[in-house]
Amino acid sequence: MCVGLPAKVVSIKNGTAIVDASGARREVSAELLDELDPGDYVMVHAGIAIAKITSDDKEETVSVMDQL
Repeated sequence: MCVGLPAKVVSIKNGTAIVDASGARREVSAELLDELDPGDYVMVHAGIAIAKITSDDKEETVSVMDQL
């Protein structure tokens, strides 16, 4: 099973985003997503932002991960 982690976009430049995932900042590719802005939430898998999500989606994912 593959796991994606939710993260908040801190900045974006030239197809690369800096995201905050539970306090850890990472550089990820954002080339798969259109119209991504700082403050947006994304699902990150293998160093790639694969989907834009809502803050509610983020909270639900964190809750599920905490239960595992």
